[in-house]
Amino acid sequence: MSGGLLVAGTTSDAGKSVLTAGICRWLHRRGVKVAPFKAQNMSNNSAVVVGPDGRGGEIGRAQAMQAAACGLDPDLRFNPVLLKPGSDLASQVVLLGEAVDTVTAGNFRELRPKLAETAYAALAELREEYEVVICEGAGSPAEINLRAGDYVNMGLARHAGLPTIVVGDIDRGGVFASMFGTVALLDPADQALVAGFVINKFRGDLGLLRPGLDMLHRVTGRPTYGVLPWHLDLWLDAEDSLAYGRVLGRPAAPHGTDWLDVAVVRLPRISNATDVEALATEPGVRVRLTVEPAELAAADLVVLPGSKSTVADLAWLRETGLADAVTAHAAAGKPLLGICGGFQMLGRAIHDPVESRRGSVPGLGLLPTEITFDPRKTVRQAVGVAAATGVPVRGYEIHHGYVSTADPDLSPLLTYADGTGEGARLGAVHGTHWHGAFESDEFRRGFLTEVAARAGRHGFRVAPDTAFAAAREHSLDLLGDLVEEHLDTEALWRLIEDGPPAGLPFIPPGAPPTS
Repeated sequence: MSGGLLVAGTTSDAGKSVLTAGICRWLHRRGVKVAPFKAQNMSNNSAVVVGPDGRGGEIGRAQAMQAAACGLDPDLRFNPVLLKPGSDLASQVVLLGEAVDTVTAGNFRELRPKLAETAYAALAELREEYEVVICEGAGSPAEINLRAGDYVNMGLARHAGLPTIVVGDIDRGGVFASMFGTVALLDPADQALVAGFVINKFRGDLGLLRPGLDMLHRVTGRPTYGVLPWHLDLWLDAEDSLAYGRVLGRPAAPHGTDWLDVAVVRLPRISNATDVEALATEPGVRVRLTVEPAELAAADLVVLPGSKSTVADLAWLRETGLADAVTAHAAAGKPLLGICGGFQMLGRAIHDPVESRRGSVPGLGLLPTEITFDPRKTVRQAVGVAAATGVPVRGYEIHHGYVSTADPDLSPLLTYADGTGEGARLGAVHGTHWHGAFESDEFRRGFLTEVAARAGRHGFRVAPDTAFAAAREHSLDLLGDLVEEHLDTEALWRLIEDGPPAGLPFIPPGAPPTS
C-alpha cells in the first residue's frame, strides 16, 4: 500500500486545493510517482476526461490541475464523486465522470453509501498504482452535523488510515481559533489522525506570528508544518468563482497604448468560470467579475459565462437589470461573448424540459437561434479551427442544451475537425458551447484583436508570446517552490511514509464517537 496524506481545511477556500497541488508538484519533482484524490467535490468548475471506454466524463477542475502538478493526464478516479449545484437545494451527481442522479437533502442519506463505496474503491485502486496519493478534503472536517456517513474528510482518513494536516487562511483572520476548534470538535479517533497545521496566505513578519504558532503547539500538541506566504500569481484554475476577487489575477501593463476592459457577469450558478482566466493572462487585458449593470456599460467586452442553471440565471439577469445592460451593450455594437449557458441565453428561445423543467422561455434575442435541452449530457473534448481564420482551437464541452434551430445564414464561430460549424457570430455578438477555447493562444489573440478594433481601442496590441499553457506550468512550479521553501518537507515526508504519529493528545471537548 502506498503512502498517503489528507489535506483538510478550516473552511472552504482555505487553500486545500493549492496546497494539495503544491505537495503533488514537490513530490513529482523528487521523482515520486504521486497522484491526487478528492473523494467528493462540490463545484461547477469541471474538466472533461476521456475514460477507459473512450467516452468523456467530468471531474473537478481542481483535480485536473492537481493531475498536471503530478505530470499526469486527468483520471476519473481522481475525483470519483462530483456534485454540481443547480440550486440551493439540489445538485447533479456525477459518479466516475457520468451524471447519474440528482441529490437533495431528502435523498442524500440514501445515496451516500453508494457514493462512499465508489470513492473508497477508487482510492484503493490509486494506492495500488501510485507510490503516494495526496487526498484533499472538502469544506471543513469539523462540520460535525455531517460527520455521520462522511467519506471525504475524517471518514476517509479513518477508512484509509491517512495522516491529516489542517490548512487555514490567515488572511481571513481567526486562524488560530479555527485550527484549535477544528481539532477540539472531533472525536478521539478522528483527532488521533490530525498531525498538524499549515498556515496559508500570510503577509508580513514571520517573527510576529511565532508566538501564536508556539501556543497552538502547546495547546494542541501538534506542530505547524509551515507558513505559506500570500502570492499574487496564484489565481489560475480556481476551484470555484468564489476564489476570485473582483479582478482576476494581476493584469500586466499593455503591450500597446490601450487597455482592454472585460466585464464577466458573475451568474448565481456560474460554471467553468475558468474560461476567462485565459483572457486575463494577456497583458493589457483587465478581467473583472461583476453583478453591476453600470459596469457592463463601461466595458469593451461583456462575457456571459457558463451556467449550471441556464434558465434560472437568465431570469436573474432580467430581475437585476443586467439583461437590459447586456442588450444595450450589444445594440451599441460593442463586443459580447456567450460561453455554453451564456451562449444559450443569447438566442431567441430556450426549450428546457430537463434542467429547469420550465418548458419554453424567451432568450435575449441577440442571436437567431433556439436551444433545446436533451436528457443526454454532451461531455467531450473538442478539436477544430476558428471558422473565420482557420487557426487551431481545442476545448471541451459539458452541456445538455444544443442548437435546435438557427438561421441558415448564421456564421459559426468555430468549426469541428469534420467541418461541422459550432457556435455563432453575428456582428459583434459571439457564442460557443466550447469551454477552454481561449486557452488556444493564436485564437485568443485573434479574438482580442477583433474585440479591440470593434471597441475602438486602437492602441491595444496583443503580446506575441503569451502562452497560457506556460502560465499554468509556471503557477504549478511556483506552488512546488512555495512548498519546498516554506514547509518542513522532511517532516511531511515522514508523515506520508509512516502515517499518523503515535500519542497525539486528545483536545476536549471532542464530539461524541461516531460509527
